[in-house]
Amino acid sequence: MTGVRKSFGDHVVLRAVDLVVGAGQCVVLIGASGSGKSTLLRCANLLETVDDGVITFQGDDITDPRVDVDEVRARMGLVFQSYNLFPHLSVLGNLTLALRKVHRVEASEADERAAAMLDRVGLSEKAHARPDDLSGGQQQRVAIARALVTRPALMLLDEVTSALDPELVGEVLDLLSDLKAEGVTMLLNTHEMEFARDVADRVSFLHDGVVHESGTPDQVLGDPQQERTRAFLSRLRA
Repeated sequence: MTGVRKSFGDHVVLRAVDLVVGAGQCVVLIGASGSGKSTLLRCANLLETVDDGVITFQGDDITDPRVDVDEVRARMGLVFQSYNLFPHLSVLGNLTLALRKVHRVEASEADERAAAMLDRVGLSEKAHARPDDLSGGQQQRVAIARALVTRPALMLLDEVTSALDPELVGEVLDLLSDLKAEGVTMLLNTHEMEFARDVADRVSFLHDGVVHESGTPDQVLGDPQQERTRAFLSRLRA
């Protein structure tokens, strides 16, 4: 992202944001609610149209108005904090839908890939369950598996633990740690500072729509240079 700006009416949410995510990296966005983190992810996935600036993805300027939005999104996986699973479909059905309808994968191969992905996230036994039969942590793992099964070049994760009970947060963070170890490229926002410290390659602190500080977890979380970063972290520790 270079100089990305996004407003809703008179409310400016992102102001000239610069951000780089390298292949295989995990970049974590931190900041208070309303700082622009979720909007930034939605702009990356083209769910929101930027007002100014350029987003380059795998060498393509995806902010070009001529871009094929569906083709770009097919190369990304987006996971929301509210799961957004289809309640009328089984877990397996949720995983195979995009494979069959968007990526045109044959049904037998889609089922095979989905089953392998469910095994990877530890939910093979839930393949034929409905989302409402699962715990929140299980639903979120299914949502992550659904995004991963299409083999995206980039995973975007929007506060994927914020809707979970505290005892369920760990299982989702453990899965994200495993994905990081496997080299999955991730851009995510979270309030889980210990996770950011342990897993992120880079941490970027957003405040009022601006990246005020960016660096390694040790730099940003352990020795922040900006007063606004220090104030934000001190409130979390209070």
